[in-house]
Amino acid sequence: MDKHPAGTRATLTWLLIIPVVAVVVPYFYNFYAPTLGGFPFFYWYQIAWVFLTAGLTWFLLRRGD
Repeated sequence: MDKHPAGTRATLTWLLIIPVVAVVVPYFYNFYAPTLGGFPFFYWYQIAWVFLTAGLTWFLLRRGD
């Protein structure tokens, strides 16, 4: 028996568009300041999205169980 209504997983999968847009559009992260640990915003913003996307993917996969 399904725990989730039909189509819920497909609907939530669209959330993966958020990290793609956040990293592909340079307007969001094309800055030097603020720095974090000596790294410009440009770098740590992208590294943060690696972990955020992994967490989002984990969440979406767990919803499918």
